[in-house]
Amino acid sequence: MIKYVPEMTSVVMEEIPDRVTLAVDISNCRGECVGCHSPFLRQDIGEPLTEEVIGNLVKENFGVDCFLFLGEGRDPETLTALAGYVRSLGLAAALYSGRTELEPSLLDAFDYIKTGPYIPERGPLNDPDTNQRLYHRVEGEWVDITSRFWRRKH
Repeated sequence: MIKYVPEMTSVVMEEIPDRVTLAVDISNCRGECVGCHSPFLRQDIGEPLTEEVIGNLVKENFGVDCFLFLGEGRDPETLTALAGYVRSLGLAAALYSGRTELEPSLLDAFDYIKTGPYIPERGPLNDPDTNQRLYHRVEGEWVDITSRFWRRKH
């Protein structure tokens, strides 16, 4: 089962370049990132995220063209299935993971994947020194698009 925190769900414009993205926080995070902005997501909290819930969230947020799972939870099979459902709706499926390596089944399920734990001294995606990477699958190949965030740093 994958759980999400309904009150944290929002439409965002900067997490996935050129996409109007519905971002959904997933609980049961496996990460232990120092300086984590949402350490409460390590807990088993929230409500089950199902195809029905996703369908309703998409209907309630007209105009989104990407669904972002902010975290993986602890059920990769369900996560993969939900990503497939998102794609069946005509939306791009995106995943923010704090891990550096992901299972092939997860790689196959998503159009965008951010990898790497947050390391405070390396900074977030908009810092050219970051260890995190955002990849976009283009014609079956993963392309690193992290540098698209660097111009946004103030």
